Amino acid sequence: MSKKEKSKFNVSQSPEGKLKRTHNGILFASELEKDYYVYLLELQEVGEVVSIELQPKFLLQDKYIRKCDGKKILAIYYVADFKTVDKLGHEKIIDTKGMAKPDALIKRKMMEYLYGDVDFHWISWSKCDGGWIDYDDLISLRRKRKKEKVKK
Repeated sequence: MSKKEKSKFNVSQSPEGKLKRTHNGILFASELEKDYYVYLLELQEVGEVVSIELQPKFLLQDKYIRKCDGKKILAIYYVADFKTVDKLGHEKIIDTKGMAKPDALIKRKMMEYLYGDVDFHWISWSKCDGGWIDYDDLISLRRKRKKEKVKK
């Protein structure tokens, strides 16, 4: 596969790659995001989740005009992967993460600061840790395994 067939996030842009990231006619940014959507649909089938919204958008910084030169600066948004509502009416904002890039960590801090009342989660998949897991818990478990491996 040539370098042109991958996005800046190393996601395949080939027809086969896009097919792996598509479900119900929806093209997802990653296979992880698609897999979590399928998981949410399963929860919806059994009544645990009532609604699923894709790509909820949160304003982190409004647009403005820079005073020194009059240049228009665009707004900054956090676009999560999912917003769900469970059977009790509880809303949850969910973002799937394999590995977080520095800009994602900064946006998460801004999101938590500005929208502290929102139930906001980063979720990952870990086969060795039993499936879907909180991203921070996964990073902690990986560090622990790495330390144990170094000790041996």
